[in-house]
Amino acid sequence: MDVSQFDYELPEDLIAQTPLQDRESSRMLVLERSEGEIKHQHFHDLSRHLKQGDTLVLNNTKVIPARLFGIKEETGANIEVLLLKEEAGSVWEALVKPAKRVKKGTKLTFGEGLLKAECTEILPDGRRKLAFSFEGIFHEILDKLGEMPLPPYIQEQLEEKDRYQTVFAKHRGSAAAPTAGLHFTDTMLEKLQKQGIDIVYLTLHVGLGTFRPVSVETVENHTMHAEFYNLPPETAEKLNETKKRGGRIVAVGTTSARTLETIARDTDGEFKEASGWTDIFIYPGFTFRAIDGLLTNFHLPKSTLVMLVSAFAGRDNIMKAYHEAVENRYRFFSFGDAMLII
Repeated sequence: MDVSQFDYELPEDLIAQTPLQDRESSRMLVLERSEGEIKHQHFHDLSRHLKQGDTLVLNNTKVIPARLFGIKEETGANIEVLLLKEEAGSVWEALVKPAKRVKKGTKLTFGEGLLKAECTEILPDGRRKLAFSFEGIFHEILDKLGEMPLPPYIQEQLEEKDRYQTVFAKHRGSAAAPTAGLHFTDTMLEKLQKQGIDIVYLTLHVGLGTFRPVSVETVENHTMHAEFYNLPPETAEKLNETKKRGGRIVAVGTTSARTLETIARDTDGEFKEASGWTDIFIYPGFTFRAIDGLLTNFHLPKSTLVMLVSAFAGRDNIMKAYHEAVENRYRFFSFGDAMLII
């Protein structure tokens, strides 16, 4: 399958640079999968499209201030580090820039020695393994020295760091926010629960590989980076109950969808407590076993996320919806507007 099938033209001024002050005021394009019908609404209309007995699945991962600026001890050269994945013994997989200056054995220092690291392994795509040394608690030091790892198309740091967190963020470990969840407020979640909608949570720590455009020409040749997930027992129980009573499971974000489909793929559609690493790649031809609906944002051209929503709703439906979104000047990407596929 040719990657060019998932390309589209997007005017740069539609790429949202800042979040809306009122989370619920985002616009929402509603795409009905069966007929391909499109409606233009707002996020606060979400309750109109859900019914008693449905279950929303939210990703409660928390973004860490994963971008660090340090120096190379030997030369004093400036080095930027983006933490991606935590391993045992204070070792992290990270992106470094410029990568050519960080070789095996290179020592880095951050915050005038408050945090130090040594490169222990060179990985593909500019990634490195870094072993950190410090006194105290790593995440407290990271809170002092690190910055939120905003996507590269957002040019300035946020005045409010918490605006790049969902209101239900709980388990830290992500290098990027599960952005579909950014639209929700506590008030909206309470409103949905009063309507008889179940709200459940899982965790998938988002890595930057999820958002990168595919660099190969053929979809099948792309390799996904693995991300850690956890589905707690109470969530699995609620999801099985939802299926039994004929309710719909609506994933909030592609991260929730990928986690649920990872588990359902291995259990023939049944949910159970599970945790591990997933590199599941969903593109047209994939058989969905877990979800009945998907709330998401508008994604990068040629990205694995555009392929995922095309697999769920049909490529022609998605390309038509994206064309209408451009025509109607929806806001795109992380701080953009919402899309409900039902």
